[in-house]
Amino acid sequence: MPARDVFHDAVRHALEKDGWTITHDPLYIRTGGVEYHIDLGAEKLLAAERNGEKIAVEIKSFVGVSTVAEFHTALGQYIEYRLALKEKHPGRLLYLAVPGDMYDTFFMLPFIQHVVAECQLKLLVYHPKDEVILLWKK
Repeated sequence: MPARDVFHDAVRHALEKDGWTITHDPLYIRTGGVEYHIDLGAEKLLAAERNGEKIAVEIKSFVGVSTVAEFHTALGQYIEYRLALKEKHPGRLLYLAVPGDMYDTFFMLPFIQHVVAECQLKLLVYHPKDEVILLWKK
């Protein structure tokens, strides 16, 4: 199993504070001979709906030397995970969790915004120290 992201627990706690129940830590998927471990699987029961909302969250810290290289890796993982989820868990939405400071800087760059829109990335923006969700970007 891959190593956990440095902010794994912060995102988990933020989701729990927001009313989510963590159902998988990690969410394991095997498809087409390939194994994936998405950081978290969670559910939130919504009072107005019969079925709960289900998500998967891939957590990224962006604390490495090259933000661009980390973004390339995160984008590739996101695309593969989304395809695997579509096949094995079609009702589960995938989110890429990014720290608030990274969202406010790197993710505001015009080309990165274009990539996010073009690739239809769903983002969960979190504050690692306060362990809260700042923004859901669908």
